[in-house]
Amino acid sequence: MHATCSMKCLLIMSEQAVSRLTYSLRTPISEGSPKIALQSSKFWCTQNPKPIKDMTRILQRLIYETQLTNHLVRLQFGPFNSTTQRRWKKPTVTAQTRLEDRTRDLKLDNLMTKLHKLKLILSLHDLMSTRRRGPFVSVQIMSRWSNIVGLNVPIGGFLRKYRHVFNVFPHPVQRNICCKLTSKMTLLLQEESNVIKDMELDNVKRIKKLLMISVTGFLHIHALRLIKRELGLPDDFRESILAKYDDFELVDLEIVRLVDKDDIDGDLKVAEVEKWRQKEYTEKWLSEFETKYAFPINFPTGFRIKAGFKGKLKDWQRLPYSKPYEKEDGFRSSSRGGIERFEKRAVGILHELLSLTVEKMVEIERLVHFKKDFGLPVNFRELILKHPGIFYISTKGCTQMVFLREAYCKDFLVSPDPVYVVRRKMLDLILLGSRNTRELRSQREVKESVGGDNHNHNRGGVIEDDFVIPILENFDYNDNTNSENGEDDDDHDDNDGCKT
Repeated sequence: MHATCSMKCLLIMSEQAVSRLTYSLRTPISEGSPKIALQSSKFWCTQNPKPIKDMTRILQRLIYETQLTNHLVRLQFGPFNSTTQRRWKKPTVTAQTRLEDRTRDLKLDNLMTKLHKLKLILSLHDLMSTRRRGPFVSVQIMSRWSNIVGLNVPIGGFLRKYRHVFNVFPHPVQRNICCKLTSKMTLLLQEESNVIKDMELDNVKRIKKLLMISVTGFLHIHALRLIKRELGLPDDFRESILAKYDDFELVDLEIVRLVDKDDIDGDLKVAEVEKWRQKEYTEKWLSEFETKYAFPINFPTGFRIKAGFKGKLKDWQRLPYSKPYEKEDGFRSSSRGGIERFEKRAVGILHELLSLTVEKMVEIERLVHFKKDFGLPVNFRELILKHPGIFYISTKGCTQMVFLREAYCKDFLVSPDPVYVVRRKMLDLILLGSRNTRELRSQREVKESVGGDNHNHNRGGVIEDDFVIPILENFDYNDNTNSENGEDDDDHDDNDGCKT
């Protein structure tokens, strides 16, 4: 009697434990459901130690059948699911993962960090130039511009850091701290404006080339306005260039077209990469088959070449495509190399656009505005990351900037533009920081001035065949501040007071 009663109790308790576990498995998993299953199994195992193996098999079988019926249920690792297998998923490769795993170019990244400082200073200059009370601006007012220009440091420390750019002084009447640009920085800004005006014909050619690349022959003016600094265009290019020359016609307030697209000089239809191909063909004696559709490749230091990469790159270099100034041929995705040819045409158009810029770089976000006009329904960032030997993306300075790799040697342009030369002078002035330096002298001149003979006639002067860069002539911070205050008090006694 006792044996039969114990067996009946065993069956009843096992059925209860299985029903509890089944209910916990088939219901959505929460924090309490695995605990119920474990508590019921522990209770049954402690009360009935003999038929543990049979019950374990039943529970494992039940877990397996439940996983097959319901794929959404994911069990944590435990005593009853130790035999279950998890399928390994292949990692996805996207533009974001390529951007994170790309080989960094430290030279271009450092250059981008320096250019970000120049961008902040020029943004402050634009805000200072809008003030109506002369060139002086109160530092208290400038502190409110930090969020506008993207400055994440106190404005006072930022102004003291760049003493060769900003002149900070107390106002003689109101006795508050004011700021204005130094004479050296003002002269460089004026020089840049003059150089841009002198290069008006070159700017006309740039706009013509962009209109020739356009599929429809039209171009949105707001897209040009976004990259006007990169192209070296003046601020009023709509009135000074587009409305002035008869080659352009303003169809709408924000749309311009080329009047006669067919009657264009043949030299304008030649892309910049064609000049490189001709040079490779004549100087290096390479075959036309190798150079006709090739692009200059320059991988960054530390780039890992995987197996089979060279063969694929060689085939891509030989792949024919419709060039930027040629009529686009229709392509089909089912045809052999149709998509690859279309992507190579997009690479050629992007290469030509970067070649037309002054500093051979553009923000990726601004390239999106040329998609419709150029007929390129592609993801520019993904396209750029597929070709690390032609382009490089730098994420420094809170922006994603694309560089043309062949145009740079370290952090300098190989063929500098006159506008680039002036902007490089501004950058060199900024990099002086807070050093009170009048000029940068050669190492030999410094040795002569420090450890040379006292009667040396070259001491403190310029030695022949040495490299001397005049940076700040007659610069003395305190004297300059006092003299400027005195002059400005006489000239601007009524109008140049700073607003507090």
